[in-house]
Amino acid sequence: MTKKKKSSSKSRNEAVLLLELLKKVLPIAAPDPALAARIYAAIEAELQAKTRVNSFEQFCERLELPNLEAATLADVQGQLAAAFGESEVVIEPDESGKSLAVEVSLPDGTTLESKIPVRPVAEGSDEQEIVLKFVPFPVALPGDPELIWALAKRENLTNEEAAIALHKIEDDFWASKTGQKLMRDRVDRTFPEFIARVPAGLLGDVGLKRHYKLPEPLKILRAPVGQRK
Repeated sequence: MTKKKKSSSKSRNEAVLLLELLKKVLPIAAPDPALAARIYAAIEAELQAKTRVNSFEQFCERLELPNLEAATLADVQGQLAAAFGESEVVIEPDESGKSLAVEVSLPDGTTLESKIPVRPVAEGSDEQEIVLKFVPFPVALPGDPELIWALAKRENLTNEEAAIALHKIEDDFWASKTGQKLMRDRVDRTFPEFIARVPAGLLGDVGLKRHYKLPEPLKILRAPVGQRK
């Protein structure tokens, strides 16, 4: 794994831990529930905005821009349009011919801006990139510990960090437009519904992975014949 990818993963995990800590501390520091909620929402929005900007800049850094020819600009425009869906994408070559200004207007009104310098296409490195493996992360609800969801987590996450990240993603999912629409359509706000419907990308962003969309009951094996009573 490259240093930038490690830094990005670490920042996301730190943000998740910070928000989880705020949930515990704010009700104590600010006894007024409404005030505590506003503070939490403001901090969460700021962290999400920072993460969004960092992700956008990293995306722009990965775009190849060997020149400012029409074919190259069309390719860059296409990659940005594919990555940001319904957003409005505007690119403008610099008069000096040394960079490309990029502006992406997101549907929520946020505008992301960056400059991509003209640079040679990077050659493949002989150094093999280290990719963190996924390891089993089975989870169960307190009310039914025999019903197991076979999830996975990146090997650099502890079980506690993975659980915190999973709770945060679940809250974010139900607060999203998709989650709100599901609840309006009378879908119960439950963990089974969440784990069956949450996009794989959201889980992947925090180092989690879903093995099965549907829960599978724990299999209780029969005792060998010689050990049966």
